[in-house]
Amino acid sequence: MPIKRYKPTTPGRRGASVLKHEKAGTQKRVKRLLTGIRIHAGKNASGKITVRHKGGDHKRKYRLIDFVNPIQDKKAKVSGIQYDPNRSAAIALINYGDGTQAYTLAVDGLRVGDIVETSRERNLEIKPGNRMALKFIPGGITICNIELAPMRTATAVRSAGSSASTLSSEAGKVQIKMPSGEVRLFSDECLATIGRVSNTEWNLVRLGKAGRMRHRGVRPRVRGKAMNVVDHPHGGGEGRAPIGLTHSKTAWGKPARGVPTRKKHKASTLLIIRSRKKK
Repeated sequence: MPIKRYKPTTPGRRGASVLKHEKAGTQKRVKRLLTGIRIHAGKNASGKITVRHKGGDHKRKYRLIDFVNPIQDKKAKVSGIQYDPNRSAAIALINYGDGTQAYTLAVDGLRVGDIVETSRERNLEIKPGNRMALKFIPGGITICNIELAPMRTATAVRSAGSSASTLSSEAGKVQIKMPSGEVRLFSDECLATIGRVSNTEWNLVRLGKAGRMRHRGVRPRVRGKAMNVVDHPHGGGEGRAPIGLTHSKTAWGKPARGVPTRKKHKASTLLIIRSRKKK
């Protein structure tokens, strides 16, 4: 997918680029597959801010994707590749023989007119867009859109350009190498999509100006070094000064940058064979 670069006509345009999203086939939104999305701006049910620097993003409709309980054992034809403002990847509109329509995550190489299918009980053809249980996918195959547990919502490997690969299968478990480098066990009953998620060049886009970040719902941040000493561990001092600490810290004094923040759950940790890459 090509990246369009602008001429430096303004300071905001200088160095900015956009991704020319792949749009093919039907582009009309299906009303039945749209729903409203409430923007909480980082606040909890009590109205207290729990996540800072959020709010003011563009109003949009949420597209209902078949991440949970997709239609199985029925062939569907891809009628359109569409842009989704709620995610980095593109989505595909698929039509079933009985007239039912659904949105699914588009993978790299999926084209209008392709036939895709989902099944938990059958071995399908290894081609982009087909979705089947991990027990039917041989080792070394690139996959994405994976269920963490059978019959649950597919939540793993959904970002643009990301992919995982199957390694081996034994005793009802399949070893999968995740995008982070972590090797993890999955049940062989979990569904996964063949292929890599679309929009592989998404991470190469340069925003160019602060306004494009505001459209995404990210509000300005203040550096800790620019604060007073009572407001941040990095604050204080005369003029420009280093943080004065061995390691960076958050505003609440906790270690930042380079420390693991993932919460360890015993049931999940037991399935990890090799930890992710250390940066």
